[in-house]
Amino acid sequence: MNLELFTHDIPDPTMFDRRIRSAGYGLVAGVDEAGRGPLAGPVVAAAVILPEDVDLPGVDDSKKLSEARREALYPLIRERALAVGVGIGNPELIDEINILQATLAAMRQAVEALAPSPEFLLVDGISAVPLPIPQRTVKKGDSRSLSIAAASIIAKVTRDRLMVEYDRRYPGYGFASHKGYGSAEHLAAIAARGPSPIHRTTFRGVKEHLKDEG
Repeated sequence: MNLELFTHDIPDPTMFDRRIRSAGYGLVAGVDEAGRGPLAGPVVAAAVILPEDVDLPGVDDSKKLSEARREALYPLIRERALAVGVGIGNPELIDEINILQATLAAMRQAVEALAPSPEFLLVDGISAVPLPIPQRTVKKGDSRSLSIAAASIIAKVTRDRLMVEYDRRYPGYGFASHKGYGSAEHLAAIAARGPSPIHRTTFRGVKEHLKDEG
């Protein structure tokens, strides 16, 4: 593939996906994740295949959008995408194989859930998905590719909804508000209550408060 396609910033987020298609790939999936940094809860990945000339006004990097805007775009992406796949790396997996490997496992799961299967992957970040599919990693891809941006919204909304459910299951930690990130409120709750079953026990801010079982 001509790497010149990827050497310059592309202000139009649809252009990146179009250039991949012009190289001969029909079904292009954007892949992104949400939840690498939190102290609790899963990491969630999403993969999205969009049709050519799809109309998705307002879709952008999920971090740039309000929660209300993400929630409004979520069903629109689901409706207009050719395929959407979601993968989840739970806290136990994160602690077992580390957050990067758990993220890649979730991305692989998300891509494998797509039907139809993609011919090419555009992956946010610098780490390739461990699958034998042609792909390209894209730094800040959620701001440069429409399909990656769509995946970022699917992943973020899915994870946020899970954290709201965990807040009901494990009250007192504030999961519904901070979504597991290391806010002052969250750190104080861990110190006072000890970690919950969904905390990542290998993460700083959590592991210091584990009970010594020895």
